[in-house]
Amino acid sequence: MTRVDFYILTGDAHANREQFACRLAEKVYLLGQGVYLHTENAAQSAMLDQLLWSYKQNSFVPHAIEGESPDPDVAVLIGHGSDTESHNHAQNRELLINLASEIPLFFSSFKRVVEIINNDEQTKQSGRDHYRFYRDRGYTLENHNISQ
Repeated sequence: MTRVDFYILTGDAHANREQFACRLAEKVYLLGQGVYLHTENAAQSAMLDQLLWSYKQNSFVPHAIEGESPDPDVAVLIGHGSDTESHNHAQNRELLINLASEIPLFFSSFKRVVEIINNDEQTKQSGRDHYRFYRDRGYTLENHNISQ
């Protein structure tokens, strides 16, 4: 069964969800596992694409935006497409990092799902809704407080 981790970001150093998602994606990539970064829209996907190149000096995380890569097995895939389309591209990846306000229908095909919550009121409310959704369906939930 899929394990769901909630990372609650506090303090200025870790308040940026996208920065934390990049750090986590790099860590998982270095462990030899694949990552699917599910975003809200094309603008957030493009921002994450740029951020993965620049968020940390001397870091390299092979990644691509869904539908733009000639290599379907790229280590980190960023997408925001429809559930069916995204599910096809996300296969063979162990981790889903969900940055969207909705839970993608294909989340249970991953070994692990990560939800990143910061102090933004809309993100916190979405996080609460996601927590209830997973809890009510019997998924294993872990909370991690990440502070400065």
